[in-house]
Amino acid sequence: MDALTATMVLLRLEGIGPARYWQLLERFASAEAALYQFPQSLLEKLSPRAQAQWREVSNRYAASELMDWVEQERARCADLGVQLLCHSDPDYPALLAEIPQPPPVLYIRGDKGALNLPQVAMVGARRATVAGLDNARAFAAELASSGFAITSGLALGVDAAAHRGALQGAGTTIAILGSGVDRIYPKHNRTLAEDILSAGGALVSELPIGSSAEAKNFPRRNRIISGLSMGVLLVEAAMRSGSLITARLALEQNREVFAIPGSIHNPMARGCHHLIREGATLVETSADVASQLGGLLAEPTGTATPAGRSLPEPQRQLIKVLIGGPRSIELLARDTDSDPGELMAVLMQMELEGLLEQLSGAYQLTLRGSRYAEDKLAIKSPEELDSP
Repeated sequence: MDALTATMVLLRLEGIGPARYWQLLERFASAEAALYQFPQSLLEKLSPRAQAQWREVSNRYAASELMDWVEQERARCADLGVQLLCHSDPDYPALLAEIPQPPPVLYIRGDKGALNLPQVAMVGARRATVAGLDNARAFAAELASSGFAITSGLALGVDAAAHRGALQGAGTTIAILGSGVDRIYPKHNRTLAEDILSAGGALVSELPIGSSAEAKNFPRRNRIISGLSMGVLLVEAAMRSGSLITARLALEQNREVFAIPGSIHNPMARGCHHLIREGATLVETSADVASQLGGLLAEPTGTATPAGRSLPEPQRQLIKVLIGGPRSIELLARDTDSDPGELMAVLMQMELEGLLEQLSGAYQLTLRGSRYAEDKLAIKSPEELDSP
């Protein structure tokens, strides 16, 4: 019996959930060993039906209700194109494996490899304000275009806006469900789920095929959202909300936590303000997130690398101007003869890469930007930028 089959059998045993599963794994070397050496003291605490289930499966030569279910479940997954990933599999997401009692089995529709991308979780209110939805889309688009996968829960409101923003940024987005991966909830987001799959993302759950969305499933889902991610960004949230719970789980999992502030008159900003008072990082732009997580940020195509490739010409020209000191956007447009719209796009990209920052209405090179120009491009003065 392989590890996946043994794990699925144990989880299907009545009265054994993820918590008891991990208690068994602390005692035994593997799921197979735990199944066949099931402690009598625990067996006696289970229901008569569960005891009968175990006796059936422990007799390797007898027909077993649990083994029949596992075979049927794996067949259903094969028919639906769902991949099963056991916690002992080398492809299991490394960050998720670090949390206490991670999901023993993941059900995945889409690209399994997406789960190992650097991720930012974005969560927030289902009944978000227009400004909150706009922020979710904009932050997600910018972070996705700079190399992060955006992870959220496919709920209405901020979750859906974050997924759509990631798709608009031509990036990858991952939806964690509180139902089976074949039961999209809410139904309103079925098209969005298909768009996520078409764009190379994934739908993920720890629940069996056919599981419906129940209130008890969502705290479990939330720990996966935060556990997969390097950091969690709270966009909008009331004081009592599942999004705030996700952010607190992230803190417990030693993840970075960010929050977007809002108006003191907006009740949906109170959760963010509360979290900031508790130590979350206040962010105003996606660059605030990227700069803090930048050590693992994927390098956008076309930018210079430590190997020494050249920066794109628009970025070289901006460095040429900014190496002499801060400049307003008007001066930058004049000095580089740039279209304002294109200039803003280049500035945003450079800000996400940590090469420059905004200060009192002007842009200036960061320490990284200055060192980058000197170390990688051997630029020490504006005049040197004229030479190739």
